[in-house]
Amino acid sequence: MPKFAANLSMLFTEVPFEQRFAAAARAGFRGVEYLFPYGLAPEIIAEFLNRNGLAQVLFNLPAGNWDSGERGIACHPERVSEFQDEVGKAIIYAKALGCPQVNCLAGIAPKGVAAETLHETLVENLRFAARKLKNAGILLIAEPINTYDIPGFFLNRSAQAIALFDEVGSDNLKLQYDIYHMQRMEGELAKTIERLLPRIAHIQLADNPGRHEPGTGEINYPFLYDHLDMIGYTGWIGCEYKPAATTADGLGWFASFARHEKHSRLAAVHAR
Repeated sequence: MPKFAANLSMLFTEVPFEQRFAAAARAGFRGVEYLFPYGLAPEIIAEFLNRNGLAQVLFNLPAGNWDSGERGIACHPERVSEFQDEVGKAIIYAKALGCPQVNCLAGIAPKGVAAETLHETLVENLRFAARKLKNAGILLIAEPINTYDIPGFFLNRSAQAIALFDEVGSDNLKLQYDIYHMQRMEGELAKTIERLLPRIAHIQLADNPGRHEPGTGEINYPFLYDHLDMIGYTGWIGCEYKPAATTADGLGWFASFARHEKHSRLAAVHAR
């Protein structure tokens, strides 16, 4: 049975960020993820998690000036020092929140820089981050992102990511496989996930087109859920989609999973 984490950067945006933890818990989610935690002190977020019985599943390394359109700086050769400093900040938050993994956004390729230089910079930054995070007991993951939504994003296909990870050469670097992004870039979802399963640490979902909730587009999610169970994927699935209407109106797809999780928790309590 898949286990789903609510992405609080995209779900429950009808209420302020601080209230989304409780909203996710009421809806039946047991885990949460979001883009960044850095706008609040880690002890405040930890209290939100503890109060609502939620696991912190994932967040991203700092990714530059998000509001101005930056989407990561890991491939930017002129910002290596900044990247390294931000790894330290992410470690502080991950430890405080009990978060087992953080995601590195490669970034949009800066103009006028050779692709070889961008690649070399990304390799070295991932190598640095993987080592520092391993020492802290935290897994580093990285995700390919489609170039329709983010033109120029440097890491954009699963094969490119795996070749990059092999070059980095760390056992503390795995793949975040976003079903929506990879449907747009390459398709062949089920077999690719199965083939890359030993390299995958986290999966995210949204349907296509529109990046809305499962069941609104072309992706056969019931088949994929069964397939993930069959091949033995036991990690979280992050719900990183834009609700077509309100979050609550779009959670029909999740209702049966939430009921199953509730019954499992009650059965565990009664068995004690």
